[in-house]
Amino acid sequence: MSEQTCLKGEGKASANSQARAGLERRLKSEETSGYGLLIDYEYCTGCHACEVACMKELDLPLNQYGIKLLEDGPRQLPNSSKWDLNYIPFPTALCNLCENRVADGKMPSCAQHCQAMVITYGPVKELAEKMARKPKMVLFTPK
Repeated sequence: MSEQTCLKGEGKASANSQARAGLERRLKSEETSGYGLLIDYEYCTGCHACEVACMKELDLPLNQYGIKLLEDGPRQLPNSSKWDLNYIPFPTALCNLCENRVADGKMPSCAQHCQAMVITYGPVKELAEKMARKPKMVLFTPK
């Protein structure tokens, strides 16, 4: 597996407009012909089911991941008593989108085992269009 491409929508106006501009360029490019994972981390519960399923599918040893759950926060929101904490499932360079499973007509293991159903597998163009409408999403496409 060579390089990977990730686009991240942050929910902030400037980051969102930059992400949208990047998506527009990407939708016009040839890179959108493949498949990828769309991760809606707004609702990720941090259960690690994606990590465990991927490690089992790829037969990875401990501390090697095809998808790694990153923790962003916790941090207190400015001028508020509320706190912000995000869990972000992030595919690594070891992710091959479960080529063997997909060839058998199955979803990638992480998407199948995600208990919160925040990982979607599909054509990059469709996933990028969904991502453009909502912040707090990550689009992963291996090159």
